[in-house]
Amino acid sequence: MAIFTRCIMAFTGVKHGKKFKLRGNAFIYNHRGASIALGDNVTVNSSFFSNLAGLYQRSVIVTRRAGASIKIGNNVGMSGVTMYARVGITVGDNTLIGANTKILDNDFHPLDVQSRNANDQAAIACKEVVIGNNCFIGCNAIILKGTVLGDGCVVGAGSVVSGEFPANSVLAGNPAKIIKTLQA
Repeated sequence: MAIFTRCIMAFTGVKHGKKFKLRGNAFIYNHRGASIALGDNVTVNSSFFSNLAGLYQRSVIVTRRAGASIKIGNNVGMSGVTMYARVGITVGDNTLIGANTKILDNDFHPLDVQSRNANDQAAIACKEVVIGNNCFIGCNAIILKGTVLGDGCVVGAGSVVSGEFPANSVLAGNPAKIIKTLQA
């Protein structure tokens, strides 16, 4: 099944570096005029047995409109992740993304009722997500639009993250708050 995913990636212009590992059948799709670039030694786990923490879904990595970008650094591992970009998502080197994590740079639908009922795509709020180098995101976390995680941040399992956090912060909760600062 990974062959199908690799064909879609090639057809839609997804770039990946050396030693790209795909375990299972992910959905990785690049919208026309957008870009997805995966660094060297990136692992995307997308089958039930590829991560024993328990995957509820296959990995989904999607740019949704022209000009959007997803940039994944080197030595990044992810399992059952959803990355959905209308503007941009950047993940730094040596970052681990736990099972079933969602990283969304947009609200999916307009908040205003009239815009939502009219399916006004231009009214969808979007803001880039940036995750630094050497971060660890626990399973079932949700990273919302506009989030910036400095290098070395740790996000507790099940946390809902929104906002900007300095390097070496340990975050937990809903909404996620800094509960500790690690020594650099």
